[in-house]
Parts: sequence; structure tokens; C-alpha cells
Amino acid sequence: MFTYTDSTLYCESVALADIARKAGTPCYVYSTHSILEAWRSYDAAFADLPHNVCYAVKANSSLAVLALLAREGSGFDIVSGGELYRVLQAGGDPGKIVFSGVGKTAEEVEYALTSGIHSFNCESEAELALIDSMAARLGKKAQFSLRVNPDVDARTHPYIATGLRDHKFGIDIELAAKVYEHSRGFGNLVAEGVSCHIGSQLLDTAPILEAEKVLALAAQLRDHGFPIRHVDLGGGLGVAYQTADRAPVIGEFIRAMYRRIKNSGFAVMIEPGRSIVGPAGTLLTRVLYRKQSPKKEFMVVDAAMNDLIRPSLYQAHHDILPLRKGSLPPVTVDVVGPICETGDFLARNRHLANALPGDYLAIMTAGAYGFVQSSNYNSRPRAAEVLVDGTNWRIIRERETVADLVRGESV
Repeated sequence: MFTYTDSTLYCESVALADIARKAGTPCYVYSTHSILEAWRSYDAAFADLPHNVCYAVKANSSLAVLALLAREGSGFDIVSGGELYRVLQAGGDPGKIVFSGVGKTAEEVEYALTSGIHSFNCESEAELALIDSMAARLGKKAQFSLRVNPDVDARTHPYIATGLRDHKFGIDIELAAKVYEHSRGFGNLVAEGVSCHIGSQLLDTAPILEAEKVLALAAQLRDHGFPIRHVDLGGGLGVAYQTADRAPVIGEFIRAMYRRIKNSGFAVMIEPGRSIVGPAGTLLTRVLYRKQSPKKEFMVVDAAMNDLIRPSLYQAHHDILPLRKGSLPPVTVDVVGPICETGDFLARNRHLANALPGDYLAIMTAGAYGFVQSSNYNSRPRAAEVLVDGTNWRIIRERETVADLVRGESV
């Protein structure tokens, strides 16, 4: 929850300028209220339909964020053994964890099985064979869903679309029934569900709501004796990164999904990430210099592409706001960081509030795919992270030091 009061930008009831001064910049700040409100909107809209809202850990894997959601009873969608470790460290219930991803290793599968996760979303017959062999060695039964690829165009950025036949994800829905039949030969696997996920940052919900294909396959499999109990419809709901965007309303979207599934006899799993944490976060940065070239003006800040890569990687837009509104007329500038790459920018040709060296800015809607994609490129320590709860705030990840940069290395 980010609002202006008396020309000062607040997160909940804390002035962001106070955080910037005390915690330093660059610094990620997250709103507890915003995170919980979004998760609860998913949970409540399912009403009496059996369901599991599995937060997609890849969106933001901060232990404090995971712990917030674990205390709410959230499930978790993981894509690595490291994410499983984080969820367990944060107090997540392993029985509500689903393990997705196209390249699970034997070590990760063993870790998941011994941890007692709910199920695997599987993407190939070879993966089924691996999980079966690991489960047999451990004396366990592994529940699984096949991630089917419905060949649906998600109408999103090509790097985050996953539902077409030329993508690496899933099994063609036309071939899925045959793969399920082959799975009968694996004595330690239980076909628990059917899964699909078509992409991320979806502002048009129609592709996700083409759930009939998945429901039809699940019903067909159930009729053929498979113990299918749930359908997993993935995540991907988009958020408004700029004024022109019209993000789907979580409750309305889930109620539309509810109407399609309520009479099917299946429970439902869903894996939202961005829509829970994206609007809940901002990246604070300080203006270092103003620089004029013959053709344009640059605003050089202390945050860079190593802190927030989305503008460089996806040409993504993030609104940029001053922490304190001033009286100077707005300017059109490129907002750039200190990284030695021309691709190091946070905004290009952006008309925004005039900020001078020493002023603070907030890069908005940065709670998802922000810190988790950050790096130490140019040997830059990673940013601090802060969690706000009402009038209180605390540092949930200390800023890295230069000593952290060489930890584990030798000469």
C-alpha cells in the first residue's frame, strides 16, 4: 500500500524517505498488508470449492515473505531444491508444496520425497521414470500431475509465455493421455492430477480460463480409472505496471474459474506469484548525478540492472515516483545506473518528477522478480530488503558487504 500524504510517499504508515535514510539505498521495501490482502483475495474467492493457493516462490523468495504466507496457511509452488529449503526454513507445510519445473535433478527429487511434499508437476516421461525410481528406493509413493501444454497463446512477453507447442514446458495435451497410460507401469507413482501453466503477466484472463481442455482431460482420465483428484491451473495473473494497464481483479477472476470447476468434482490448485507480491514492493534509489548529452538527459541513480533487471531483460515499465513531491517542473530523462553496460537502464525517455542529486526515488511494482533476479554484476553488493507492517518496519535482509562478494572464493 503506497500513497502520498502531504507530498510524502508512504508504505502503509511509514514514510519511505525515513527507510531510505536509515536503511540506505538501493533498498527493496515490501508491504505486509498488500501481500496478505492479495493472498486472502484468492483464498476467499474459492469459497466452498476444495482448493490450495500455492504461492509461486520464484516471484519473491524472501524468508520473511514466505513466513507471512505460511502463517496464513498458504501452499507453495517451487521450482528447485533451494526453494524447497527456503519454504521449509520459513515454516511452510511440506504437505502443501507442489514441485514444478522442467529440469529436476535426482538430488532435488530425493529431497522433495524425504521432505513429504504434496506432489510433483511432471514435464516428461523421463522425469516420471526418475521420480518412480527414487520413490521405490525410499519406499514411498509419489503423487504427480502431468503438466500439459494446451497450445494457448498467453499474449504476453515471449520470454514469459509457456503454453505454446514450441516452448520447452509441458507435454502436448494431445499426447498426455498416452503418457498417463504409460505411467501405469511405474509402481511407485500415483496420478493425482492434471496441471497446466501458460505464462506470466497475463492481463487478459481468457487464455487461463480455457480450463475446459484440462477439465475434459482430467474427467477422461478419471473415467479410465486414474485417481485424479485435482486440476492445477497454474498462475500468471498480471499486475498494473503503468496507468494504462488494467490488471484483472483477483476475486472476479477466481469466481469465474469457480463457476467452471464447481460441478466437476475436482479440487483446484492455483499458483499465483506476481499478483501477490508485485504491487506490494518498491525499490528505493538515490539520484547520484544529472548528465546532459547533445540528444538527451540522464538521471544517474545508485540502483542498476543488477538490482532490477526487468527493464533491461523484458523492456518492462516501472513507474518511478519521488519520495517527496517538489515544485520543480517535470523532466524527460533516461534513468540509468552505474553498471558498465548501455543496457543498464531503469527507464528510457521517461517524463517524470524533477529529482536532483541526493533526492530519493521509488521504482514501483517491484515486489516480484526484483531481488530474486538480482546479481553481483560489476561486483556490486546486493540490496537490503525491508518489510513494513503498519507503523513498523524492519530489515529482513541485510545489505551485502564487499566481504560477502568473495565469501567462498580462494586465491
